[in-house]
Amino acid sequence: MNAQVATPIWQGTPSRLPFVRALQEARYARRFFAHTALTHHIYRGVFASFDEAQASIPTERTSGYDNADSAELYRERTRRVFINDYPMIHWLGRFFAEGARGVFDVGGHIGIAYYAYRRYLDYPPELRWTVLDVPAVNAAGAHWAREHDTWGQLGFASDIVGASGVDVLFAAGSLQYLRVTLAEALATLADKPRYLLLNSVPVHMRESYFTVQNIGVACCPYRVTAERDFLGGLAALGYRLQDRWENPQRHCTIPFHPDLSLDRYFGFAFRRDD
Repeated sequence: MNAQVATPIWQGTPSRLPFVRALQEARYARRFFAHTALTHHIYRGVFASFDEAQASIPTERTSGYDNADSAELYRERTRRVFINDYPMIHWLGRFFAEGARGVFDVGGHIGIAYYAYRRYLDYPPELRWTVLDVPAVNAAGAHWAREHDTWGQLGFASDIVGASGVDVLFAAGSLQYLRVTLAEALATLADKPRYLLLNSVPVHMRESYFTVQNIGVACCPYRVTAERDFLGGLAALGYRLQDRWENPQRHCTIPFHPDLSLDRYFGFAFRRDD
């Protein structure tokens, strides 16, 4: 579920006159839902909940990643990494050195990181890498693995319960698509992962909210979490922050809401001591 940098299709100045601003927003909404470019993602609106964001998407517009078009995205990313991947590679290598052998990859699509990071890390022979994604993406990943996973270390799951007892919970650009927060999901696990390795997380310094993202082939409710909520929720579960990094190449520009737009995303490494 990795997303590309958004290039806004509306860059004007919002009018202070309510009726003019309403016209501006209506015009942007038409352009937003007509957007089909795969080269960049765009955003619209601010909502209090996942369901409210979902309800704003027209029924005739494909919603979410559980469809054939979304499942076919990102194939090229199985063969390359980006500068923002290097902290993840560094920490995953450290966790392997400390004995980690199980990775649960939330929203890992067809196993993008599993394939791409192999060029930079020596995977343990006992490694089991499990991807959690929607059914259409899981099916595409299993099909791709039959030809490309010659090591036989990749599997797919349909429920977060599969993360119970694993060493590393890995999420790269996916937490924002979940209906629940990461802390809420982890709280349901009887045996919580020891390590969290998280990348491309949209964090706002003050506010938690949802927007809608258009990825070209579909529109998705998209979570942005306040820093205190994100870090506090994980700290309450016993996770200690080991590292934090910024990705200024990623942005979330929400027209008409400059105070809630993001000029960077964040990555995190956490450890939990029993």
